[in-house]
Amino acid sequence: MLNTGQKQQYFGKDLEDLTVARNYYKWIIEIFKPYLGENIAEIGAGSGNFTSFLAEERIKHIFAFEPSHNMYPFLSDKFQKNNRVTTINTYFREKHQKFLNFFDSVLYVNVLEHIEEDKKELSYAYKTIKQNGHILIFAPALSCLYSEFDKKIGHFRRYCKKGLINIIRESGFSIENIRYFDLAGIIPWYIVFVLLKKTTTNKANISLYDKLVVPPMRLLETLIPPPTGKNLLLIGKKTQYYRRDTV
Repeated sequence: MLNTGQKQQYFGKDLEDLTVARNYYKWIIEIFKPYLGENIAEIGAGSGNFTSFLAEERIKHIFAFEPSHNMYPFLSDKFQKNNRVTTINTYFREKHQKFLNFFDSVLYVNVLEHIEEDKKELSYAYKTIKQNGHILIFAPALSCLYSEFDKKIGHFRRYCKKGLINIIRESGFSIENIRYFDLAGIIPWYIVFVLLKKTTTNKANISLYDKLVVPPMRLLETLIPPPTGKNLLLIGKKTQYYRRDTV
């Protein structure tokens, strides 16, 4: 999932624990769904947890990019019999020229924070998205929540709302929507990872939170947008056609 200059190692348990967060992932999908389109790219697909939820939607084709030589076999095996999913074992930047003005949407779900040069990464996405297509981002928010756990799993940053808006606009996109997400998750995260300095996740606790907290919070945040949250969700739009002769 990291996008530095080298092939990355699989994080193992800490990311696999998120497989039980079904309600959480479906909540994200529900918000992104109107903007997905027919041909989409998922950047940093990992072992395919979120990809599996995307594959349940009426999408013509998913191109799942994952550079890690440890994660990629899980991703490839999971979708080898699904002709609507193409898995690609490389960095998006290395293949983006083959997809100029092609994708209806490009997704970064818990990925952009892993990329040191995030603005440069967004320039690749811009070139590959069709005119009036969308960039869809889900990322950790609030720098006060940055912890040793963030550092351990390769987060260069947690985003503030203004900062994320600025780099999206500087990359050529207009903002369709940006909102905080998961207000209830702030305090548990702060206690466990900032105060107690834990560096591992607990699958049972994630599952409990997903079953008991996420459903009511999903309803509440749909009715009343939260003033802050553990994450940020952004929908950006490409309004100008990318000319190949500007490469």
